[in-house]
Amino acid sequence: MMRFALRTAAVAVALGTAAAAWAQSETVRIAFIDPQSGLMAPVGTNILRSYQLIAEIANRENWVKGVRFEIVPFDNKLSPQESLNALKAAIDQGIRYITQGNGSSVALALADAVAKHNERNPGKEVVYLNYAAVDPDLTNSKCTFWHFRFDANSDMKMEALTTFMAERKDIKAVYLINQDYSFGHQVRRAAREYLARKRPDIKIVGDELHPLAKVTDFSQYVAKIKASGADTVITGNWGSDLALLIKAAKEAGLNAHFYTYYAGTTGVPTAIGDAGVDRVRFIGYWNLNSEKPGSLGERIYKEFKTRFKDDYYTIATYTVIRALAEAMNKAKSTDPVKVAFALEGLRFQSLNGEVEMRASDHQLQQPLFISSWQKVDGKQVRFDAENTGYGWRTERVLDAFIAAQPTSCNMKRPARPAG
Repeated sequence: MMRFALRTAAVAVALGTAAAAWAQSETVRIAFIDPQSGLMAPVGTNILRSYQLIAEIANRENWVKGVRFEIVPFDNKLSPQESLNALKAAIDQGIRYITQGNGSSVALALADAVAKHNERNPGKEVVYLNYAAVDPDLTNSKCTFWHFRFDANSDMKMEALTTFMAERKDIKAVYLINQDYSFGHQVRRAAREYLARKRPDIKIVGDELHPLAKVTDFSQYVAKIKASGADTVITGNWGSDLALLIKAAKEAGLNAHFYTYYAGTTGVPTAIGDAGVDRVRFIGYWNLNSEKPGSLGERIYKEFKTRFKDDYYTIATYTVIRALAEAMNKAKSTDPVKVAFALEGLRFQSLNGEVEMRASDHQLQQPLFISSWQKVDGKQVRFDAENTGYGWRTERVLDAFIAAQPTSCNMKRPARPAG
């Protein structure tokens, strides 16, 4: 009896110590590895500020009791090698969580490096929270346990986009223009495959690749599009590459419709202006103008706008930190291995509704929105973008299952931690 009492007391002390350890004050630092200089700096800066605001909200609302989040920026100059240097610097500083999204070439390098580091350094594991790099390979042939994607991959987006386009009988001739790296290649491949399946009558009249973040004048590309007779352009371009393409199209009087992935991002709305009304659309996972007055998404947008005089549009920054908080609460730990296991299969509420981190490949499943550029009317378009007087009107919301894709991921998992 005495032995049982002593054992019970020891267990109680151990449990009490664990609870105390979990309750104590701790700062979880997240390395933000993305461009903060060069042509893509405006996008990187907007998203860095978005993360910083959401971290502040999480801290003041105590999403994880006793835990504070801190975003630590590293400028990778959109370079895979600079990103690997930043990863090493972050690890050397004891940072156990990283986030990145601008550029799938960077993402592929980081995912591989994180997996190798974790295999070689048990007890010092790092988790990679990918908020926007959408190459499908990251959750298929190159998937790893340590990588979690919070954006829809490019195939999911093309599935949704072409489902919408297939219904539009005015589309007869399509021109593809994309950035010459892994993501751009995936967009052009998916566009060809999915249009052939859904609308074999549509002709692909051009297929162009151009250097990433190097072109400052797209007039020569627009001239080719105009000469092709295309009535529609599909592009995965983002950042300055999309803003300058749209600007050149406007200046040349190109009347084609643009179907894009990233027309809602920094600099592009200003480039679109009045010439893009009902001509520019994008596929995304949220639209501010779909929010009900007084909603959480609207409140975050307004706080961001007041503080930074800029638009909040990357709600994956909210989704990432909300997911991290939910997983830490579920695991009762900030340990990266325990948190990674807790993230698998996690269902939770983000700004765009209930989402799920699919366990089989770590690809977030979420609804997708197709929106068109329209003049603010106070009803369907209550908020403009970049103070232009124009904003995004939701044309279609597609449930997560419509864009969901099968996965070829064959993930190797570490041993599950005890407790």
